[in-house]
Amino acid sequence: MRMSQLFAPTLWEVPAEAETISHQYLLRAGMIRRIAAGIYTYLPLAQRVLEKIEEIVREEMNKQGGQELKMPTLHPAELWQESSRWDAYGKELFRLQDRHERDYCLGPTHEEVITDLVRREVNSYRQLPLLLYQIQTKFRDEIRPRFGLIRGREFTMKDLYSFDRDQEGLDISYQKMYDAYSAIFRRCALKFQVVEADTGAIGGTDSHEFIVVADTGEDEIVYCEGCDYAANVERAVAADEEEDYREPEGELELVSTPGVSTIDAVASFFKAPPRRLLKTLVYLAIDGETYKPVVVVLRGDREVNEIKLQNHLGCMHLALADAETVREITGAPVGFAGPVGLVDVPLLIDREVMAVVNGVCGANKADYHWINVNPGRDFPTSEIADIRRVVAGDKCHSCGSPLHSARGIEVGHIFKLGTKYSEDLGATFLDGEGRERPIVMGCYGIGVPRTMAAAIEQNHDEKGIIWPMSIAPYQVVIVPVNSKNSEQMDLAEVLYAEMNEAGIEVVIDDRDERAGVKFNDADLIGFPLRVTIGSRSLKEGKVEIKDRATGKVTLVKAGEAVGVLQEKIKKASAAR
Repeated sequence: MRMSQLFAPTLWEVPAEAETISHQYLLRAGMIRRIAAGIYTYLPLAQRVLEKIEEIVREEMNKQGGQELKMPTLHPAELWQESSRWDAYGKELFRLQDRHERDYCLGPTHEEVITDLVRREVNSYRQLPLLLYQIQTKFRDEIRPRFGLIRGREFTMKDLYSFDRDQEGLDISYQKMYDAYSAIFRRCALKFQVVEADTGAIGGTDSHEFIVVADTGEDEIVYCEGCDYAANVERAVAADEEEDYREPEGELELVSTPGVSTIDAVASFFKAPPRRLLKTLVYLAIDGETYKPVVVVLRGDREVNEIKLQNHLGCMHLALADAETVREITGAPVGFAGPVGLVDVPLLIDREVMAVVNGVCGANKADYHWINVNPGRDFPTSEIADIRRVVAGDKCHSCGSPLHSARGIEVGHIFKLGTKYSEDLGATFLDGEGRERPIVMGCYGIGVPRTMAAAIEQNHDEKGIIWPMSIAPYQVVIVPVNSKNSEQMDLAEVLYAEMNEAGIEVVIDDRDERAGVKFNDADLIGFPLRVTIGSRSLKEGKVEIKDRATGKVTLVKAGEAVGVLQEKIKKASAAR
């Protein structure tokens, strides 16, 4: 490819819309352009990167026995109603009607469609297991598209679905995908962490996320260096903290606390650590048009993990109650609620609360608190659950070591669905004894554009992108310093032809531009190797080869340049 013909409109200034490094460089390097919030056009350089990632994905899927197909983007509402997700999926689902006023949606995922296909075509255990996948566009009406390709409304996903006879078969399929995903992200030169994760709107039992560690990531993970435990904070658990000693229980006492309504204010007023306070919150568990209140109690130094809470309650949606509802249920304004004396409302206690002795809580009366509050004695503890958000410094539930936290970008997610969709949609098979049984399923997704963005987040410097060789749009760029110098240009053309003949993916910068412009564009776009042809080196019959990642410059004879480049490309590819 000639740079004079390459459609890569680079930008010198950082676009105002760009929030992250990957977003900035994808725009500045002429790789993407926004058409609307969360919707992008992929220009030729980006398209080449995406195709390389897709090819890596295909190779690893096929290696594990996956078979590629292509399913429709437009889904009839009836399928989603069968799975009960037409309403449950919420506002992220793009809904539309055809001219006959029949309801459809644009597919955010394809569990319903693939299950419908398999229920029509598979009826015997002899046809199982199956691994079916596609690489296709998905649509999700994100409430706040942001970070460029990391959270968009239209994006490409690889989604594979496994179909097995039993749980043991699912475990095998799940491990195959776990291994395949690990291989894919290693081949893309990504540093990643595999963590336990919440199943969310997809459903099922177990799931794992593949997280690329990056400061700009939306996801927060916790991990233990003492063992191999790691989890998304939505799913993370930690060992419960206990008091070093248990003091005698004091007598419950009502204390006037005028205007003292926040955790910090209460802690200061009573000169007590926040861990001795009982935070009481009123939530609304929402299912369709109905909702029911639930009172949640946890330590004053803790925050509610709303994903855990929603999963425990089994509701479609969750919301904090407004001030009027809080007063109606507790009899007090916000900041003075407590579990003592509450009746006719479900009370959910976080596990750690059970270790609190002589705690402090609101008295359900404006400007009053109870002291010497003890769980079980002073309020019922019939429903206890782990509903707190784990933070760095908490102890690992497996080995007791301190947990650490990091931010990252989810690039892959695998799920054990079990029989959730096969039972809802009637996807069954006859076993060896002629009995009808539901197919056991799993699903496995990779965000292709998100993987490209994550690679940039981990591989860049102040000059631009540093593409790993395996997914770089081109492997080499040839830069003649002076395009008006015929000797430089003649050698550049000779090398360009030889590299193409040798199968090297190469760009020749044949533009009539200053050398600085060419060098800056080469660094911004991120070509892994740069061949520079200048007057000084040319006098010796040599060219410069610069490694973008290390900055190392090597002088080689012009006639040996292609062989040296081939060796460098081979070495870089083998290192992943």
